[in-house]
Amino acid sequence: MRVKLESAFFFFFLFFSLLATNIVAVGASSSGSIKPSHYTWNFNRTLFPSTFLFGAGSASYQVEGAANIDGKGPSTWDTFTHQYPERIADGSNGDVAVDFYHRYKSDIHLMKKIGLDSFRLSISWSRIFPKGKGKVNQLGVNFYNNLINELLANGIKPCVTLFHWDLPQALEDEYGGFLNRKIVNDYRDYADFCFKTFGDRVKNWVTFNEPYVFISNGYASGNFPPVRCSDYEGNCTAGNSATEPYIVGHHWLLSHAAAVRLYKDKYQASQKGEIGITLVTFWYYPKTNTTADIEARKRAIDFWFGWHANPLVYGDYPESMKSIVGDRLPKLTKEESKLVKGTYDFIGLNYYSTFYIEDAPPTTINQSLATDQQVAFVLPEGGATIDGAQGLHDLLVYIKDNYKNPTIYIHENGIGDTYNASTPVQEYIKDSARIRFHDSHFRTLLQAIKDGVDVKGYYLWSFLDHFEWTSGFTSKYGITYVDFNNNLKRTLKYSAYWYKKFLLK
Repeated sequence: MRVKLESAFFFFFLFFSLLATNIVAVGASSSGSIKPSHYTWNFNRTLFPSTFLFGAGSASYQVEGAANIDGKGPSTWDTFTHQYPERIADGSNGDVAVDFYHRYKSDIHLMKKIGLDSFRLSISWSRIFPKGKGKVNQLGVNFYNNLINELLANGIKPCVTLFHWDLPQALEDEYGGFLNRKIVNDYRDYADFCFKTFGDRVKNWVTFNEPYVFISNGYASGNFPPVRCSDYEGNCTAGNSATEPYIVGHHWLLSHAAAVRLYKDKYQASQKGEIGITLVTFWYYPKTNTTADIEARKRAIDFWFGWHANPLVYGDYPESMKSIVGDRLPKLTKEESKLVKGTYDFIGLNYYSTFYIEDAPPTTINQSLATDQQVAFVLPEGGATIDGAQGLHDLLVYIKDNYKNPTIYIHENGIGDTYNASTPVQEYIKDSARIRFHDSHFRTLLQAIKDGVDVKGYYLWSFLDHFEWTSGFTSKYGITYVDFNNNLKRTLKYSAYWYKKFLLK
């Protein structure tokens, strides 16, 4: 099956359809369930470097809830889910989410029970600054102070993302958010406050999570806030899918660099932490060994990963992007290039799947971030499967060879179950497919380390079943089951017990 990326809207659909190869029917997940006590345990954390961090992840809007209490201001995701409930698979929102805001202590108790080294969380910008800037909401500050302290008291290192897609709505309303260069200073000031307030205890900072997904869905397809795209997408009332994604990407990059430079100049020497950015990409195998398909594979990686990684490592955008996008891609001035280059201690990597890819002809009709890549995803013929775990290994080696072997943390990697109300809870808890998924990825990850890739941590996605953006609560990635029909009761899945045994030292 050959699928050309002919529109940003279709690309959004394809992205989540492809990601669905990592979403399994619960019946398949539980069939022949592997009980933790029956698994092979000669493969465990002792084979990894002693300082390697094993953890799990989350994001503020996906877990916290408490959307309208204790002084929090609205974010763009608060607005989006209420304005467009039909765009969420089950019509849900993050108003309560999984109520992590009130239940973090008991959730951290579960993390400790499993044996997590680290927990990846994000700060809600509008919980700290309800208007995005100006007056501080002390109750929001108190929450994050208490959360960080509770993690540390239980021997769990916080890894903190400053921005995981939930922009203060006030900044979107005031000047268009990331479409306006004013965002750079406001983001830097927000980051400065966080470094100053939490940096004595937080030693792992992430500036942004997945610029590509945020930008492509928010400004090319309009399926995420702020719902901007061209008329031909038929999904938005304003926007330009051919230009706005690149403007926003440029401002993300400058915001990242401004925050990192500030941290390094003002805080790093005394706080002794590290800072980076989290990028996302699939791995791709060319359909054939032709030059055209091999170059198509490189273009796809350039657009997904290199768009922001290239400037960090080399000081400029990838040549393929500059050649194809032309004047629609903002140019990095000499000053900007100098500002951006080298602004990372590590690169966070979110990886889920591997696909085949082939060259597609260029088009000047309905241009967008999707069509500019000039690639087509090619699904295996005859139902053949692709080894996604091997894809992780090959991607890591590619990054080592092409990006000067940066320190890498795997910040997201996981597999989801599709929720069905008629399925017994126990079937979700017996998640043997998730155990097999992470075990296979751990094995290829270890091989990548042996092959010289500087990987220092792995955060599985996710700790809890939570709000999965436009999938709502219909996709369950957690190693902890959350029962939305029983007061959000938490139950550790088989995968949590497997992880616990894997992590025993």
